[in-house]
Amino acid sequence: MTLLGRFTVVPDGTVTTPKGFRAGGLHCGLKKTERYDLGAIVCDVPAAVAAVYTLNAFQAAPLLVTQESVAAGGKLQAMLVNSGNANACTGEQGLADAREMRAALARQLGLAENLVGVTSTGVIGELLPMPKVLSGIEALPEKVHAEGGDDFCQAILTTDLVKKVACVRVNVGGREVHVAGAAKGSGMIHPNMATMLGFVTTDANISSEHLQQLLSAATDSTFNMITVDGDTSTNDMVVVMASGLAGEEALTPDHPDWEAFAVAFAYVSEHLAKMIARDGEGATKLIEVNVLGAASRDAARAIAKTVIGSSLVKTACFGADANWGRIIAAVGRAGQPVQTDTVDVQLGDIMVLSQSRPVKFDEDRAEEYLKGDFVQINVNLHMGNSSATAWGCDLTYDYVRINAAYRT
Repeated sequence: MTLLGRFTVVPDGTVTTPKGFRAGGLHCGLKKTERYDLGAIVCDVPAAVAAVYTLNAFQAAPLLVTQESVAAGGKLQAMLVNSGNANACTGEQGLADAREMRAALARQLGLAENLVGVTSTGVIGELLPMPKVLSGIEALPEKVHAEGGDDFCQAILTTDLVKKVACVRVNVGGREVHVAGAAKGSGMIHPNMATMLGFVTTDANISSEHLQQLLSAATDSTFNMITVDGDTSTNDMVVVMASGLAGEEALTPDHPDWEAFAVAFAYVSEHLAKMIARDGEGATKLIEVNVLGAASRDAARAIAKTVIGSSLVKTACFGADANWGRIIAAVGRAGQPVQTDTVDVQLGDIMVLSQSRPVKFDEDRAEEYLKGDFVQINVNLHMGNSSATAWGCDLTYDYVRINAAYRT
């Protein structure tokens, strides 16, 4: 039990743990290896839905198609995803292909097209090999089942090294309700929706309106607070589906268990976001930046994201160099009010700057701390009561190697 007993983590849970959900994946030939590259999540009933999308001006065709489906009725019953090809910047043909994918899965499942969402991830600017995709969709229903959460996770990965899964159980109205999620993301990760795909399922009885409220709030403090390389993709999306099959009464902000559910929902989002940051391309460690004592929450978030996004801070962490000057420089260029004589900086519990003045510290101890797989940077501005946390990773030689040959 965690967070004052409000929810319990389900260690082996997947997106199929909430009642009413099935999932699966297969290899249809989009990837050069035999790794899975086509997957789906299917609900037994039309599910309440909420979604957030990339702020990149060049939104990929599948995102536009999914927005069409969501707008048509506020319900989804299936999400189809392919990896290995982003279907982005592909013009009218790309849009037609995304709609054909939606129609094909709808036929296979016997659903109305507007109950199906579509998303893609991979290389930008290449048309989908539709014969392979359609053949895969035809075979997909047989691969979708209650134990298929792991296969779905495999199907959505690109340069990711690990699956990203979270699942919790929370009591709502005396009944067990589950919230689960799966995500992919490793490169092209930056705040403002990050570059990622996220899929959250729950069996809570909740309206699309209230689900959107929860997702938007959680996104602001989790998915929008991670960065790997400062690039925001064309395909970013997080979608939430709620089956309502847990059997509890309708969950609204007035419900006595609303806060407990919101905390559980936020935990799943934060856990997935941190896993994405930790799995950054070539990364060796997760970096967490906590900004305290800010004049406003917006200021705290802007400063935290500037520090976590600094290439110089990221490379210093990779090299285990306690160069606090890079941190304070990032704080100063974040475009937010700062009192230049009141800032404290700590690496873990090692104070390196106090009231904007250097502090004598043990360089060997700091180096040893920075060699670990988790680095926490604490910045206290001493200007107010607001705070924010951002997550990222170090910048390594392998990041360049991976992205120098991404298409080849």
